[in-house]
Amino acid sequence: MPKNNTTGPLYIVMLSIHGLIRAHAPELGRDADTGGQTKYVLELSKALAAQSGVERVDLVTRLIIDGEVGADYAQPEQPLADNARIIRIEAGPEAYIAKEALWDHLDSFADNLLSWLHRQPRMPDLLHCHYADAGYVGVRLAHWTGLPLVFTGHSLGRDKYRRLLALGLNKDTIEQRYHLSRRIDAEEDTLTNAELVITSTRNEVIDQYELYDCYVPEKMAIVPPGTDLEQFHPPDSTRNDANSPFAKALKKFLQAPEKPMILALSRPDERKNIIALLEAYGESLALQQKANLVIVAGNRDDIREMPDGPQSVITELLLAIDYYNLYGRVAIPKRHSVEEVAGIYRLATASRGVFINPALTEPFGLTLLEAAATGLPLVATENGGPVDIIGNCRNGILIDPLDRGTITKALLEILEHPDRWQELSDNGLQNVARYYSWQYHAHSYLKITRGLLQAREMEPKAVNPAKTDRYPTRAIFTDLDHSLLGDPEGLAQFVRFAREQRKKFLFGIATGRRLDSALAVLKKHQMPTPDILITSLGTEIYYAPELSGDIAWASHIDHLWTPQVLRRHLNILEGLAPQAKSEQSRFKLSYHYDSRLAPPMEDILTLLRQQELPANPILSFGQFFDVVPARASKGQALRYIARQLHIPLERILVTGGSGADEDMLRGNTLGVVVANRHREELSCLNQAEQIYFAEQPHAWGILEAIAHYDFFNR
Repeated sequence: MPKNNTTGPLYIVMLSIHGLIRAHAPELGRDADTGGQTKYVLELSKALAAQSGVERVDLVTRLIIDGEVGADYAQPEQPLADNARIIRIEAGPEAYIAKEALWDHLDSFADNLLSWLHRQPRMPDLLHCHYADAGYVGVRLAHWTGLPLVFTGHSLGRDKYRRLLALGLNKDTIEQRYHLSRRIDAEEDTLTNAELVITSTRNEVIDQYELYDCYVPEKMAIVPPGTDLEQFHPPDSTRNDANSPFAKALKKFLQAPEKPMILALSRPDERKNIIALLEAYGESLALQQKANLVIVAGNRDDIREMPDGPQSVITELLLAIDYYNLYGRVAIPKRHSVEEVAGIYRLATASRGVFINPALTEPFGLTLLEAAATGLPLVATENGGPVDIIGNCRNGILIDPLDRGTITKALLEILEHPDRWQELSDNGLQNVARYYSWQYHAHSYLKITRGLLQAREMEPKAVNPAKTDRYPTRAIFTDLDHSLLGDPEGLAQFVRFAREQRKKFLFGIATGRRLDSALAVLKKHQMPTPDILITSLGTEIYYAPELSGDIAWASHIDHLWTPQVLRRHLNILEGLAPQAKSEQSRFKLSYHYDSRLAPPMEDILTLLRQQELPANPILSFGQFFDVVPARASKGQALRYIARQLHIPLERILVTGGSGADEDMLRGNTLGVVVANRHREELSCLNQAEQIYFAEQPHAWGILEAIAHYDFFNR
């Protein structure tokens, strides 16, 4: 089996799905989904592409066709640098939607991205996923292809959940608004399967990742992001920032624009805690006499048309300005462009002002680096990344964001002492170049990730490619028990249909049974032998007529499979009793599950993650519990077959009736859930794309779905 590229130039795929990502003038701060992560992945991709050891970088995101946003986001491909580009993949509706609404479309995104990867000259060497939604997709791609998986969370669901509870929101509201249970599950799964987790700060590791079941410090590498030192630099005579459109707009707000500037720059999000800063300023005559307050909080045309969250923040700020009568001393400009941001920092530096980030928590704080690179001293929250930034740069003061008194004290300490201001400014300029350049970041990144590529297995190849010529380009795969079987008359009708249409489609069985058991059932019901059998819950693949096993698939799923260790942990759990030896196989551990005594599935998943055991546990029919390798499942085996036989997933009708069939039904296949007493296990698919819930049971439901999809004419 071929190995990954370990010495030659690397091909890296970055995956960042939500938000608005484009090559030029990114709309940072437009909404909660287009902020620091967007800037980070763009800058990281360009910095890596500039390294001599990198052949190509593809930054993959979602294709968006929406008149409410720019036409750039509808381009399937957009250059980012000479050897870097943005790739946009279709998934879900054409319109721009919030990340919380993306979850039901991620399986389709994964299928479409895999198809795109197979159309490239070669597979990438590394897959780096950003945020939980990309992690969900990345885990699937890593299982399907064997690619090393790198993960950067940016922010994490468990930490967000904890903070939302602290704000007074109840669990139901949090789940309805943020879908945090799906996000946390995706993060747990990603952390379990990732080869490497790249974080920005030590604080991020301790305060966020430590909350997770699969917290493995050895997997984690701290690589602080960089900043563009050519764009962000101190004021100089070559730029006339004082006459910029932004500077002219400020004069409309301020009575004494020559005063030092207290600058806050963030999106209008309540977590950024800008209101506490404004209240601290409003309650301090000393601050008002010493400096102006300039709040750059995204862009707006009409507050009444803003989304609820940003609208609430801006409205609260304006009300506070009125309450404290701060007219002429506070500026909240309506608009600024990305190109103006560096000049805004320089205006503050030239005024001998201060940059402040009073957020409740800040995972990293790219704005702090940008400000430091222009010579601005910092005042920043003590929660998160600023701890490391100010610790390295020695250019500011950390504050408790909930204590307005400490905010005021820190600002005055800098503003009232010119020598202190100069010391902090000089420290920032010197140390940001030392610790936070993108060149340094890219060099560190490549040094760490090269180690992942040693002796890595590539994607398995087809056992016998010659077979592909005689297979049709459509397929029907179905589970056996309680799906195809269960109604003798319906089964007989389906068998007659299959014989009549035999040359038009490939027929496959996907079952939890072992091969011998599946063949015995087929013989008992006088069914023809399928073209392909996926058995033992996707751990074995057999091809008719010789029923030859797929050795490459077995080799692929053997990755990190430790059945002896798994047995040791599972056999001691109450309510789990090993099934007969005839139900066990090399890649499947099978138990009877007594729901009255056994731990919930969530607790078993937690146990496996805490023990660092990558595996795929499956509960079906409420009583059968199986554990297979992380790379194995009916759905993963089906996608492997589809690639080997060149059958588009959109031409594969897939039938299931229990929880074991879920991943086979998700994504781009034509899913069918037949009517049976166990279909409740698949109720989570009600909102998923291309899944049809048949009204009729068993084989009748399959025939119903064939007509529903107009299967042979699609």
